[in-house]
Amino acid sequence: MMREIVLDTETTGLDPETGDRIVEIGAVELHGHVPTGRTFHQYLNPERMVPKEAIDVHGLTDDFLRDKPLFRHVAKEFLDFIGDAKLVIHNAAFDMKFLNAELRWLGLPQIPWERAVDTLDIARRKFPGSPASLDALCRRYSIDNSARTLHGALLDSEILADVYLELIGGRQPDLVLAPVDQKRTGSDVTEAWRPQPRPRPLPARLTEAEVAAHEAFVGKMGSGALWLTFSSPA
Repeated sequence: MMREIVLDTETTGLDPETGDRIVEIGAVELHGHVPTGRTFHQYLNPERMVPKEAIDVHGLTDDFLRDKPLFRHVAKEFLDFIGDAKLVIHNAAFDMKFLNAELRWLGLPQIPWERAVDTLDIARRKFPGSPASLDALCRRYSIDNSARTLHGALLDSEILADVYLELIGGRQPDLVLAPVDQKRTGSDVTEAWRPQPRPRPLPARLTEAEVAAHEAFVGKMGSGALWLTFSSPA
């Protein structure tokens, strides 16, 4: 069954190459497009002052973040959580840029760009010319985001999971009525199902009197009766 991680980060600014860092990571696990309840959430000490404009967005102050772990302290736990799953991200280029910068500074392997599923790109292609922010998509799909007074990585991931499922066709878009032993790769069926004969025929429900009455009725129709082309109902 396909595993995906819906992910969001909060940062001190727009560019890790100019010193900006991640201050919060939130992630939600999906299996077969269904939330499992497993999450990853961590606040991070960015080792720098948080600009006021960033605080205005996510509300995370220097005092709050001062005793939080550094990214290097949680990197392994984070990588273990995401595993090799696809990463569902709104404006994936932004978050991937920061995550890969943090990993690169630690000498750890980069997350391949092709693992990212960008919901911003999906929304822009699906609704060209329409607003495609997370809030706009919540309004479009009547998803409750009233708790989103500030940007928060875990809350935004949970909301994005709902938006993502709507963007790809609603909850459980790959749900099909299929036998349990059907082989699948992701949501693609690789082995066609075929009905099999019953191992034991069902017993006849007709009584002997009913069979005799039917035969008498057909007999009155003559030799050209259509019923005579079929086997006896007994």
